[in-house]
Amino acid sequence: MLRSILNKGLESISLPDMIPKLYSIFKLRCPKCLKGAFFESRVYDLKKLGNVRNECPKCKVNYIPEPGFYFGAMYVSYALGVVVFVAIWAGANWFFSDVTVWTQITILTILIVVLSPLIFALSKIIYANIFIHFDKDTSDRVEKDDCNSPPFL
Repeated sequence: MLRSILNKGLESISLPDMIPKLYSIFKLRCPKCLKGAFFESRVYDLKKLGNVRNECPKCKVNYIPEPGFYFGAMYVSYALGVVVFVAIWAGANWFFSDVTVWTQITILTILIVVLSPLIFALSKIIYANIFIHFDKDTSDRVEKDDCNSPPFL
């Protein structure tokens, strides 16, 4: 029974449905129209680190549907941190045979500190993409304005 539920869930996700979500995540754009900015500033702007706009400047979709909505992004952030950890650990062990544990810990610590703002931003946009879905009609209705979207870094 569990297998049929899992298979049904995976069958409902198709590649064309994933392309707008990936675009929204990598470009940090509105999940609904793909044209408006999601964050108030750049990812590495430490004064406004992770501040999400209240609504999309283009399609006016509400980015904060309820208080504390982005607390669930902690789980996504944890998963992204695990991916970074495993990638660094595996890369250090596969490509460099004489790397000590303390060297790996130092590299991991530096990379996690440097990548923390990016992981924080990605976790929020990924979490928003789980609940806010792309709408082609909305996307066609609004204009694209690159001046309104902050640069990635």
